[in-house]
Amino acid sequence: MGTATGVFHTTYRKDLALRHTKAEYIRLGLLAAVAVWLPFNISTYWLGWTNIILLATIAAVGLNILLGYTGLISLATAGFLGVGAYTAANLKVFYHWPMVPSVLVATVVAALIGAFFGLPALRLKGLYLAISTFAAQEILEERFRSWKWLTRDQGTIVTTYPSVGETRLDTKFEWYWLLLVIAGLVFWASINLFRTGLGRAFVAIRDQDIAAEVMGVPVGRYKVLAFSIACGLAGFSGALQAFYIDTQVVTWENYQLDKSFTFVAMIIIGGLGSVSGAVYGAAFLTWLPNYINQFGASLQTSSFAIVIRKLSALQLAVFGLVLVVFLLVEPRGLARLWQRIKDYFRLWPFRY
Repeated sequence: MGTATGVFHTTYRKDLALRHTKAEYIRLGLLAAVAVWLPFNISTYWLGWTNIILLATIAAVGLNILLGYTGLISLATAGFLGVGAYTAANLKVFYHWPMVPSVLVATVVAALIGAFFGLPALRLKGLYLAISTFAAQEILEERFRSWKWLTRDQGTIVTTYPSVGETRLDTKFEWYWLLLVIAGLVFWASINLFRTGLGRAFVAIRDQDIAAEVMGVPVGRYKVLAFSIACGLAGFSGALQAFYIDTQVVTWENYQLDKSFTFVAMIIIGGLGSVSGAVYGAAFLTWLPNYINQFGASLQTSSFAIVIRKLSALQLAVFGLVLVVFLLVEPRGLARLWQRIKDYFRLWPFRY
């Protein structure tokens, strides 16, 4: 009797399962163990960067739903981070709302504004839609600067330590557990989204919107809905960042166009059309600039002082080089590389 060299399903229940092999369950268990072990065994500095990765993951997953799965480009992610942050900060600081309702309302506001700016997707595609979302980014950024009532003429909003129930979130350790649960729920919900008719409709629109419309998919409505989901998740991330202990100062300078490009790079490097790819990209592009900073700091007393003076330029150069390499070598990003590694061990010793 031959040995199976692939994953074969004999029932619909097995076919619809999120995990299909014992190896996947083992990897999931190891990941959970690492997540529990991590905050007890790394420095506060690196724990803070882990929290930043979890915050970025929420917005990156939303953008991947829009760009990777629905095929609609957006250059306004930073703008909607700002919508969420300014809304939540206003409700908390000036109207004394608790954190939870402030974040929820900020998410809804960002989703509604995102649906409005998604209306051009009914007529535009490709680069034309990209220019439209670029305009949305510029409009939002300019409003953050010009509307003095957003900050009560103070220029910035400084939030206070929030509380969830009886727990005061004033340490990175406490924030880690909250953000881990939230990011995990967003990840789980996003994966399950594409097991539903709505998620499959998004993919059909990406592959061929005319054919999807012929099959009865309300293309226009779903395009606007995809924008609403992506912008809502960006607003959700921005609202949480407004309360996070390292980013409690809400200012327009944090929501400029370069951050939108960073999020686009995250999902390209992580893997378009892959929820896990959004996580990989967020982790990689949050870690890489920080690692370059740390490496540069270690050279301060060495003969490489010129590297320190050129560090900001070096960051941009490495950032651009990595993006070009991934586009040339593996357009499907880190998620595809990881899939190849798993396939190699699952199918070994066969090459097919």
